[in-house]
Amino acid sequence: MASALYPLFKQKLLSQVDAIAFDADTVRCIFVTSTYVYSALHDFFADLTNTIGDGGTGRANGEVLVSPTLTDGVLDAADTVFAAVTGAAVNAIVLYKDSGVDATSPLIAYIDGISFTPNGGQVTIQWDAGAAKIFAL
Repeated sequence: MASALYPLFKQKLLSQVDAIAFDADTVRCIFVTSTYVYSALHDFFADLTNTIGDGGTGRANGEVLVSPTLTDGVLDAADTVFAAVTGAAVNAIVLYKDSGVDATSPLIAYIDGISFTPNGGQVTIQWDAGAAKIFAL
């Protein structure tokens, strides 16, 4: 599966319904294992399976994007550090807005190409230094 913005997130952008303010809302990222199957129908954290975060698997175990910036339709942030990651092999990372409830925390992006087997140690995500950064619209 290639990286993708979740279609229902793009719909929110276009309709301005439940818009996400990257500079004000709590936007997090969490790893998903190879057993998670991306679906264009997934719209909330509750739709995710087999997540791995910092010390656990739940929504609150995702790491917050620090110092997010939006420039010319490009999202960037400071590198994200997960202090202790354990679990099955990882194959992607998912961005989501944390509303405090799994069923109302909208999914934003599925980012493929992250592949490693956690060993309980720290994992740092260095967001792309190229033109696309985290993602570009």
